[in-house]
Amino acid sequence: MITTDDVEQLPTDTMLVNMGPSHPAMHGTVKIMLEIDGEVVKNADVQIGYLHRGFEKECERATYTQIFPYVDRLNYVSPMLNNVGYALAVEKLLGITDRIPTRAEYIRVIVGEMARVCDHLTCVSASLMELGGFTAFLWAIKARDSFWELLEELCGARLTHSYVRIGGVSADLTPNFLDKLESRIRLVRSLRDDIRKLVERNRIFLDRMEGIGAISTQDAISYGFTGPCLRACGVAYDVRKDHTYSVYDRFDFDVPVADGGDNLARYLVRMEEAEQSLRILEQAAVQIPSGPVVIDEPTIVLPPKREVYNSIEGMIAHFKLIIDGIRVPAGETYSYTEAGNGELGFYIVSDGTGRPHKCRVRPPCFYITAALRDMVVGENVADMVPTFGSLNMVGGECDR
Repeated sequence: MITTDDVEQLPTDTMLVNMGPSHPAMHGTVKIMLEIDGEVVKNADVQIGYLHRGFEKECERATYTQIFPYVDRLNYVSPMLNNVGYALAVEKLLGITDRIPTRAEYIRVIVGEMARVCDHLTCVSASLMELGGFTAFLWAIKARDSFWELLEELCGARLTHSYVRIGGVSADLTPNFLDKLESRIRLVRSLRDDIRKLVERNRIFLDRMEGIGAISTQDAISYGFTGPCLRACGVAYDVRKDHTYSVYDRFDFDVPVADGGDNLARYLVRMEEAEQSLRILEQAAVQIPSGPVVIDEPTIVLPPKREVYNSIEGMIAHFKLIIDGIRVPAGETYSYTEAGNGELGFYIVSDGTGRPHKCRVRPPCFYITAALRDMVVGENVADMVPTFGSLNMVGGECDR
């Protein structure tokens, strides 16, 4: 007679299964070759390819200003944060960091924190929908789109904004922008609270998230984790606090952390970070001063259209900046900011021309995705979906 113990000791053959790139949870670009024994993942080969944006090579052929549409398409869920990070890197090379108008700095914070909320809500909503939480998905998308509509009013584009400029921003806030922002903050906060009430005591949600996809603090640091995924391991590292930039030192906000490093911890950190971003937005709306929104420097900023059309000096200045680009002194720099997924860094090498010799980006989710194999081995196949979703891997940023 064969007992249960005997059956468990019988040799079994593992199976290789392609998960992606056509799997709906794999973003259309990611392929994971799973070795499974029944429902248990024995090994995983994570392949991020199939998008190949070529961002870093494209930058070598574009002027410094023309690169903004490219950085929009790195993390295309929160492009304003990419805009700000890249602008700060070039301004550091130019040596004009301290000359940026204060109002422009506040506007950068406002659009950046709106983008951060949108990023977190997109990640959470997609993950909840993949677990069957369609109502929570609709609420989160409603909250996210309320901010996207306001950003569209500001810059004319719903998603790829190209709004920030070297030296400031392309345009001032629209009339009544801050009043509309106040009402949108109330809406987003209300919907965020509704989502938490709906899912955080749901037995199915907790079973799929708690204790699943866990990574230790030591391993997370070794892989180079930053952002919500690192803070979900209990490490309170946030570039806005630890290496403050722009005017973030003027705001009172907390750095949320959680324990466990699992899917639930990453969800909780993102939801609380959304609240902290709303706090920053409320303070910025009150503190923002009047004044210019771009530096007064004709070798960096395009002249007004009326001067381009009515004076030879304006036309020549416009022509030189468009054709030759901003002349950035020869040198190199690394600048980093807190983006939606963590530390977003730009390493730029200038040869003194209007185009960068090299422009290298440190995409935060690339290092996080590298740890996916260790997080899913030993888990069930079904656990791949919430674990991968909780990392918020963005193809344009990862496979750049």
